[in-house]
Amino acid sequence: MPKYGYLVVEGPHDVEFVYRLLRPFQLERIKMVDDVDDLFRDLVPSSFPHEGDLQKRVPVLLFLRSTSHVIAVHSAGGDSRLAATVEETMSLRLKPEALTGIGILLDSDKEIPASERYRGIRTSMETIRFRLPEQSGEIAPGNPKLGAFVLPDNSSIGNLEDLLLECAASAYPELLESARKHVDVAVAQAARLAKDGEDLSKTPYRNKAIVGAIASVLRPGKAIQNSIQDNQWLKGERLQFGRIKAVQNFLADLFELT
Repeated sequence: MPKYGYLVVEGPHDVEFVYRLLRPFQLERIKMVDDVDDLFRDLVPSSFPHEGDLQKRVPVLLFLRSTSHVIAVHSAGGDSRLAATVEETMSLRLKPEALTGIGILLDSDKEIPASERYRGIRTSMETIRFRLPEQSGEIAPGNPKLGAFVLPDNSSIGNLEDLLLECAASAYPELLESARKHVDVAVAQAARLAKDGEDLSKTPYRNKAIVGAIASVLRPGKAIQNSIQDNQWLKGERLQFGRIKAVQNFLADLFELT
């Protein structure tokens, strides 16, 4: 009998980030719907358009399997939907006690301290009767275990892109330098671009733009998550970087991976 885990993240970039952290534990993607375990079968979308909205993305989960574990990684489609996604999932005949761990991965990228971001998600989870531990990055024992990790490191204001830029400095130093110069030119033209895009003078948006510039060279015309999946951002020695290893260790403890 495998151990089952369920993780909710903000978006598709986070899904691929988690995949790269879990891949060293011999977890592989489940590609065919018939191979999805019965416990998670109700999480597979069964109709289109989703909720009757032709423009809405169909919420396809990432299912991972090894000889000892099955883990579902669920993109909530935004930080405001994290707890709601857990609640909706648990309403689909999925009993929490069947899971080894339930976790949440979120950013601290809206100029809000990580501690405040964690208090918010902790309060939201309590309203649906899941009590997270006192501190982010910790894991509450139980059946299931519960925990939430606030990227990039449970203390700094930032997001996934902070970690990806650390990786880029190792994997793609020349591309990183070029991408920074490219984005800095855009920052200098902020007044002209104000109506067309985000405020790149804000560090989280600037970092997202730099990562996007690198990814657009590595995988032209494709989304950033394709680059995270295929390229060298989170492979080899970069998985040993301190802040990245901390996220990996959190997931390993939450889902009892060895």
